[in-house]
Amino acid sequence: MKENKPTYHQPIVDYLRSDYSALHKNLTVDEALKKIRREGVGERIVYFYVVDDDDKLVGVLPTRRILTGHPDQLLEDIMVNDVAAINDSATVYDACEFFVMYKFLALPVVDSNRKIVGIVDVNFFTDELLDFSERQKVSDVFESIGFKISEVKNATPLKAWRIRFPWLLATITSGTVCAILAGFFEATIAESLVIAFFLTLVLGLGESMSIQSMTLTIQALHSAQPSLKWYLRNIFKEAQTAALIGGSSGLLVALTSYAWKGEVITSAVIGISILLVQFFAAVLGLSVPALLHSTKLDLKVSAGPITLALTDIFTILFYMGLADLLL
Repeated sequence: MKENKPTYHQPIVDYLRSDYSALHKNLTVDEALKKIRREGVGERIVYFYVVDDDDKLVGVLPTRRILTGHPDQLLEDIMVNDVAAINDSATVYDACEFFVMYKFLALPVVDSNRKIVGIVDVNFFTDELLDFSERQKVSDVFESIGFKISEVKNATPLKAWRIRFPWLLATITSGTVCAILAGFFEATIAESLVIAFFLTLVLGLGESMSIQSMTLTIQALHSAQPSLKWYLRNIFKEAQTAALIGGSSGLLVALTSYAWKGEVITSAVIGISILLVQFFAAVLGLSVPALLHSTKLDLKVSAGPITLALTDIFTILFYMGLADLLL
């Protein structure tokens, strides 16, 4: 196995073990054991793989089965027929998912003809990959707020200011724009103070939804290259989730507003606004990092500030605009 640190995008074939045992299905247990003694086994052998006349993988033998089987039994009679195998075109990330899904100690890697090209065992993921995963999680947290951890590590206060402050300008700009937009709706706010009371809540819900969607998208981008098909599939799924969350949140807040002030139309405006805001925030949370990532210019770190800024602006437009229209 290679000594360099793995990344999720790398092909799993770069990290295969070749010390596996392939046994023909027509061998008896006694013949198989003699073959194993003669040829030896790998350092961390856990399973024996069974192949047919064309060397295609047809079964797997846990160590216990071959040790306790009757000497005259054929391997095909005691093997496990349903074999989980990783395709040789899979990435390291795909292999991670297989181990999480099947919880085996080792998995064979096969080509398009179902022939074994090697194995990968769970030890691969216990040190190097988990270390990488933890580092990546930390990096994602910093990327979501506008900069990479490597940029601010051991930086002087002045250098940290130069790195961090520019990204806050997005928040300052969006806040100023939101204040100006809200000023256009002074009459609406004056007519219904309840609208003003819930403004902070609606903004917070929109930002929370956009952060959730953005975080999931950044994680997904570690193992996928965005394409139109990828985008449409994920945007449809995220839109459905956002509609359910937005509908639930809007209904709960609308009922709370009605129970407090007893204003039906105002409560309806608040509830519908939350639905629209959370739906659009989810779309932004997926679209902005996907668009920036697809440029291949390493602009993903700007996804957080830009997404939140756009979410705040559109929240004011939806919320105040709907209130002005209906009240």
